[in-house]
Amino acid sequence: MNTYRIATIPGDGIGKEVVPAGKEVLEALARTSNSFKFEFENFDWGADYYREHGVMMPTDGLDAIRNKDAILFGSAGDPDVPDHVTLWGLRLKICQGFDQYANVRPTRILPGIDAPLKRCTPEDLNWVIVRENSEGEYSGVGGRVHQGHPIEAATDVSIMTRAGVERIMRFAFRLAQSRPRKLLTVITKSNAQRHAMVMWDEIALQISKEFPDVKWDKELVDASTARMINRPASLDTIVATNLHADILSDLAAALAGSLGIAPTGNIDPERRYPSMFEPIHGSAFDIMGKGLANPIGTFWSVVMLLEHLGEFEAAKRVMRAVETVTADPSLHTGDLGGKATTAQVTAAVCALVEKVPVAA
Repeated sequence: MNTYRIATIPGDGIGKEVVPAGKEVLEALARTSNSFKFEFENFDWGADYYREHGVMMPTDGLDAIRNKDAILFGSAGDPDVPDHVTLWGLRLKICQGFDQYANVRPTRILPGIDAPLKRCTPEDLNWVIVRENSEGEYSGVGGRVHQGHPIEAATDVSIMTRAGVERIMRFAFRLAQSRPRKLLTVITKSNAQRHAMVMWDEIALQISKEFPDVKWDKELVDASTARMINRPASLDTIVATNLHADILSDLAAALAGSLGIAPTGNIDPERRYPSMFEPIHGSAFDIMGKGLANPIGTFWSVVMLLEHLGEFEAAKRVMRAVETVTADPSLHTGDLGGKATTAQVTAAVCALVEKVPVAA
């Protein structure tokens, strides 16, 4: 029997509600299997830890989770702690520390979800966005001088390396190659950003020659927002820089119905370190502690986690349970226009997961 070691890091806000819900689903899954089980270790890092210790996580925190098979993360963000402190002190510290350079965000319209694109069928909107997750606009290079004076200046420098761009392009082309349509759109802004983004385009062309069976095109990031709305069926796999994909993936989630249902994986494709899976919705402090958070994004992240572990049949079982639950309007949470609670949605998914045992 395989034993998978999972680190749970709820973080802040509703992360403290949805990560335990995700753990419940994994435990329900394990109860139906004689081929795998999970060992969980929880880490209380986040804004509360910051208030007590002055840091979002211990300086040696990466060593505590380095030997895990995967990480289930909640959210980072607190109204009383500056956003750059929560982000760089926890989530990005893990992503960059473990070189999780591929951020993967699948998007599609789940059954029963009232998506904003009324002329769009679920078949039209079935995307996966690949976000470069280690450099670009979020490299952390820059600084501020003359603070508080009229001549104050601040810089954030976007750093792109040939190695970094080559590996995310190759990852995206390989992912597109594995999908039925074998279609990739490379997002750029090389008309205005004439150095790094021109290199990005050149490397895309170079890598494309390794994948002759993948059809690909290039789209300016501003034009891509209109294309996502007006011609969703023309897109399938999308690759973009750290900043561009950050924005486009939120748009994609909203077009699919709600940020509350969207998952993401921070992947180390070489598997040198554990990869981290999380919903994209953020800490949502306005509903924290009310039992109203939508756990579907976490459950879909659990699906990605299982796929990463090679447990594909188990992943399909959880995804079928998720789709059955979203198809029932009585199990919609507030972000989907319903009145269901986190606990009700979690119980329904767990019951479906346990209904038929997974294959041994």
